[in-house]
Amino acid sequence: MTLLRKTSVGKDAALAKGWWKAHQWLLLRRGSQLGLLALFLLGPWAGIWFVKGNLTSSLTLGVLPLTDPYVLLQSLSAGHWPLTTAITGAIIVLCFYALVGGRAYCSWVCPVNPITDLAAWLRPLLGIRGGAHLSRGTRYWILAMTLVVSAVTGTVAWEWINPVTMLHRGLLFGGGLTWTVLLSVFLFDLFVMHRGWCGRVCPVGAAYSLIGFKSALRVTATNRSACNDCADCYAVCPEPLILKAPLKGGPAGVSPIVLSSNCTNCGRCIDVCSKDVFVFSSRFHQSSDTALKASTVRSTPSV
Repeated sequence: MTLLRKTSVGKDAALAKGWWKAHQWLLLRRGSQLGLLALFLLGPWAGIWFVKGNLTSSLTLGVLPLTDPYVLLQSLSAGHWPLTTAITGAIIVLCFYALVGGRAYCSWVCPVNPITDLAAWLRPLLGIRGGAHLSRGTRYWILAMTLVVSAVTGTVAWEWINPVTMLHRGLLFGGGLTWTVLLSVFLFDLFVMHRGWCGRVCPVGAAYSLIGFKSALRVTATNRSACNDCADCYAVCPEPLILKAPLKGGPAGVSPIVLSSNCTNCGRCIDVCSKDVFVFSSRFHQSSDTALKASTVRSTPSV
């Protein structure tokens, strides 16, 4: 794919569907990320306390506790038994992301995501190609290592260097280290590895990937026969390899549902497709299709 093609991603969709429909999920995600961040900052900045805390642990309207399960797991590894409200908050978060997809946290909530998206957008504009390679499994090894470090040190280890937590602290209290870390993440994705931080390094994304392994909400290539091989979806997808089988079908019977837990449910493939190949759907449509095929086979008379 040429540099020109990469920098014109989504133009066909904008012409076919209009600008809003070619960007709607991207804009909704940015609104979600900025809106949630603003809710956390309203209290310290303006004295309006809709939410107290941060993305690791919070209390909404004084009644709804929310706790990052990964942080809770680190706390348990460190030998600290959490409060009942923290456990309740973790269960609520687990149930939510088990339904909507664990890595939806990465694309709809995480405030670092716009920084890594910016780096991914700039790479083709600057003609940056290639880069280092790390296995996707690296982030799971880092996840396991943070639990070991938490157990050895008695601390919630990842929170000392978590860019999300540091961003929150930096916006409230300032601090050069915060901006240095965020700049490092940006430069890493821009010059060292395409989509490297979220896809290969961040243990938070790894934890949520495990949480959403069997999530109900899925992107589905319901109209894959209309695909014109423009490859715009591959260009914008944070995990493009997950699209090949659902989109192309592969062996007979391959589901059009994107079942990989690496999918972030960002919706960008839906945005940029001028043929409306993709929609948000449910993983259970696969079960229905399978049941229908089995029923058809059983009802076909033998010759």
